[in-house]
Amino acid sequence: MLVLTRKAGESVVIGDEVVVRVLEVRGDVVRVGIDAPRDVQVHRQEVYEAVREANIAASTASEEAITALQGIVRRAGAVGPSQ
Repeated sequence: MLVLTRKAGESVVIGDEVVVRVLEVRGDVVRVGIDAPRDVQVHRQEVYEAVREANIAASTASEEAITALQGIVRRAGAVGPSQ
C-alpha cells in the first residue's frame, strides 16, 4: 500500500485518467473528489461490498428453486415433444 500525505487542494493521479483530490479536511474527516472516466466504477468500500454480497446471493440457487426446476424438467420430459 502506498501511503501519501496531501493537503486540501492537492491531488493524487492514478494511471493516466483518475485524479483523487483532497477537497477539505476537518478534524478526522477528509472529503475527497474523484475524477475518473465514466467506464471506471468508483464506489465507497461498504457499497462495493454490499453490491458484491448481493450479487453472490442472487447467483446462488436455493434448494427450493432447484427442486422446482427439477419438477418442471421432469414434467416436460414426460410430455415429450409434439409430433
